[in-house]
Amino acid sequence: MNKKFSVPRGTNDILPDAVPLWEDLEAKARKILKSYSYREIRTPVYEDIFLFKRSLGQTSDVVNKQLLELASNKAAPSEGDEGLALRPEGTAAVVRSYLENSMDGKEALSKLFYMGPMFRGERPQKGRLRQFHQIGVEAIGPNSTSPYLDAEVIALSIHLLSELGVNDYRLKINSLGSKEDKAHVSAWLRERLALSVSDLCEDCASRYERNVFRVLDCKKESCRKVVASLVSDLPLSDESQAYFQSVQAALKDIGIAFEIAPHLVRGLDYYTHTVFEITAGGGLGSQDAVGAGGRYNGLIHELGGNEKTNYGAIGFALGIERILLASGQSTSPLPSLDAYVIAMDAVNQSQAFALVSLIRKAGLSADMSYAGGSIKSQMGKANKANSRFALILGEEEMKNKTVALKDMQAGVQEIVAVNDIVAILKNKLT
Repeated sequence: MNKKFSVPRGTNDILPDAVPLWEDLEAKARKILKSYSYREIRTPVYEDIFLFKRSLGQTSDVVNKQLLELASNKAAPSEGDEGLALRPEGTAAVVRSYLENSMDGKEALSKLFYMGPMFRGERPQKGRLRQFHQIGVEAIGPNSTSPYLDAEVIALSIHLLSELGVNDYRLKINSLGSKEDKAHVSAWLRERLALSVSDLCEDCASRYERNVFRVLDCKKESCRKVVASLVSDLPLSDESQAYFQSVQAALKDIGIAFEIAPHLVRGLDYYTHTVFEITAGGGLGSQDAVGAGGRYNGLIHELGGNEKTNYGAIGFALGIERILLASGQSTSPLPSLDAYVIAMDAVNQSQAFALVSLIRKAGLSADMSYAGGSIKSQMGKANKANSRFALILGEEEMKNKTVALKDMQAGVQEIVAVNDIVAILKNKLT
């Protein structure tokens, strides 16, 4: 018996009924992104695995548990090559491209966006897939550390979600401070949590040694209780606190509602200063984050940027599948067809095919039944195709070089000359 194949675990087919919904979402997003002066960048779906290990951090869950390495690359690795991995997120690849293509020497601020699939070796569940899709932005440039840029990026993420149908959302923000702050806070957290390590989950007990910040973000109740009882606001420098206050003031000035989440740290090592997360209802369950981001000023130097340049960078990513779940959208109305050509008998098939081709060349949409059939069955197919007009070719029409044009909405039928059909269709559709 022939084996039946299924879609790989943790992935989904996007079927024809749903594709128009995705196209509409992408079109709306592109329009908004371009209104903020962001330009699209497209990077490969896989990169040098060390790019992710260096940027995301050797202690992050993404690197330790979720990277999907390309096994075929192990067969003949090049000298010094650790291998390739499918991209788990977009920031590292965009920064790599930014530096490799010397964008820092071409413009003061590069405002970039991307759309496409990302890959992680997750345990599949609702709202969490191994192949998922994101809309992301990155704003990178020398001397681009401004609280107003932070506010712009956060406002853009909210604008996108609102336009894409996600209205029941919560914006949570926090600050991790500078690179120096993070080193100080890391030691401070270990000291505060030292006597409670045995009360942490197995993962957080390991994180206590490797990346203590991640303990703050754990979703398990036992860890949340420990953190809530021992840790409040992070002890940041006066400068970092002033910067965060400026970000908050800028958001208030433009009417963006938010809440301070002192335990929000995000899961990637490159974040500094502002971090944020947007959660939503709509049946997402425990995986309720539809987007997140933050500032990552030091990453550009980590990946080879000029040490003498004071780079600033901030970005976010929104999950497309989660947006669709949160907005309650799964399929869209069937797109309409301009004309459906019906051949009344087999001898009219060639003329019907020629007419379909003529209409398509004129920039209109058209189709026909290649299997033929009765007029009733073909009219049923025209209805199913959501066709605005049906064009019927029979013996009488062929003899007179005419076609019966039926308005499928009004139910009105008329006889028109074949040579005039394109002009008549365009006029009626307009």
